[in-house]
Amino acid sequence: MGNLCGKPSKESDPFSQPGRTVGSTPPSQSAPRAGVPKITGQGHTLGGSSTGDRDEARNAAARAAEERAAKANQPKGKLERDLAKQKAQTRVGTLENISRDERNKRDADQTAQTISYN
Repeated sequence: MGNLCGKPSKESDPFSQPGRTVGSTPPSQSAPRAGVPKITGQGHTLGGSSTGDRDEARNAAARAAEERAAKANQPKGKLERDLAKQKAQTRVGTLENISRDERNKRDADQTAQTISYN
């Protein structure tokens, strides 16, 4: 942003310098670039150098991941338990539950008719 009340300076005017045509290459940069350093030798792994340490760390990480997975799969509340039970139910089980509910409704309606008749 520039100064609102000041005079524009000659250096900040983008049209004061000569431009270039569309097909021409950009001007070369005067500052040299730093070279890429060369890496010699073998790299080091973090956390130890022996294979026994790596195996122990791998086994510990695997055990921790299995424990987290087991905890994540356990339902935490009543709603989650009910949802897990519904997810585990097969199509046949779902149809049997619906059929049982309908039979119970018919029995309740028949009992209500019998009671109201007497």
